[in-house]
Order: sequence, then C-alpha cells, then structure tokens
Amino acid sequence: MERALRALEDAGADIVEVSLPLAEHALAVYYLVATAEASSNMARLDGIRYGYRPEGRGGMDVADLMSASRGQGFGMEVKRRIMLGTFVLSSGNFDAFYGRALRSRRLLAEDVRRALTECDCLVSPTAPTVAFRFDEEPDDPLAMYLQDIYTTLANLAGVPAISVPCGLADGMPVGLQIMGRMFDEATLIRAGRAVELTSGMDAARPKVGGCAK
Repeated sequence: MERALRALEDAGADIVEVSLPLAEHALAVYYLVATAEASSNMARLDGIRYGYRPEGRGGMDVADLMSASRGQGFGMEVKRRIMLGTFVLSSGNFDAFYGRALRSRRLLAEDVRRALTECDCLVSPTAPTVAFRFDEEPDDPLAMYLQDIYTTLANLAGVPAISVPCGLADGMPVGLQIMGRMFDEATLIRAGRAVELTSGMDAARPKVGGCAK
C-alpha cells in the first residue's frame, strides 16, 4: 500500500493524513445494523407467500412449514445473521443496540464527509490480510467478519468506494480501497486506474495453480 501511495505521489497526487476518530467502531456498528436489517428482510420468507417450499410439505401446519422452509432454504451464515438481528431488535435490546448503532452510523457518516472536504479521496487497505487461497479460508465466522473492518465504513457513510489491486504479497493480490464523495464516482474510477497503472497491476495476474476443482 505504501508503494502505491508513493507511486501516486510521484504521479502528481498530494498525500495527506486525515483523522477519522470514530472509524474504529465501524465494524461493530455495521454488524448491528446489517444483522437487524437481514432479520427484518428475511421475515417474509416463510415458505407460504415467499421463499423456499420444502418437499413433502403436505400435512404440515404453518409452524412446521416455516421451520422446514427456513431450515432447508437458509445457509448457516444467513441463519447466524437472522439470529443476531432478532436479538438486536428484541424489545429489551432495541434501544441499547440498534438505536445506538443508528446514532453511531450518523456520526460515522459525518466524520467521513468532513474528511472528504479536505481531500478528493480517502484510501485504506481493503482488508487486513492478503486474499485467501482457495483451500485456506477460515471456518471461524468472527475471523471472516474482521475481514470487513475497512470496507464497512463506506457502507455506513453512504459514500462510493472502489477496491483495486495495488501489489502482490507472496503471490497474492493486495487490495487498496478508495472512498470518494457522493455522486463523484468518476474521481474514484480515475484514481483506481491511476493506482493500477502506477503499481503495474493493470497487467499482473496472481498465481492460481493448484486450486481445488
């Protein structure tokens, strides 16, 4: 990432540091909001009006049909998010978790938009690690959630963002995230293209030999 920034600076960009004091809370806020919305949106998938209708449903009552539809139709990650979101939206937790998360999202958005008055784009790593190999993706859901630590900020702030490869580490691509102002995607695309050209990644390809078939 530092090489990519130096290359952009050599190409004429001014690199400045900005402060985003609330950014460290973005991941927690995002997963409170996202799981709550997932739980609410998935509630309609009951196997009656919408959603998967299981085989052999004849004779099932409504509760059994809904249970079979969701049990067979949803993957583990979807079920996990529904359970977390239902907990967040429950009467005893709504204000303590979801309400506070919404207020925090507004403050995070203000932080990002304030920073974007000082510069055209904000750059950060896309993820805390290089890309996983096909046979090395962790089974730990928390470890996977932590991969979103940098990208959730743009979602919460409602600003456009793009990820471009900026180099290779151990043969695997390293991503650079660029965030920009609302309705200014053209600047992001120009900046992303500049990163590709100055880093030499416009023609680079990672090694994918030995992938699982």
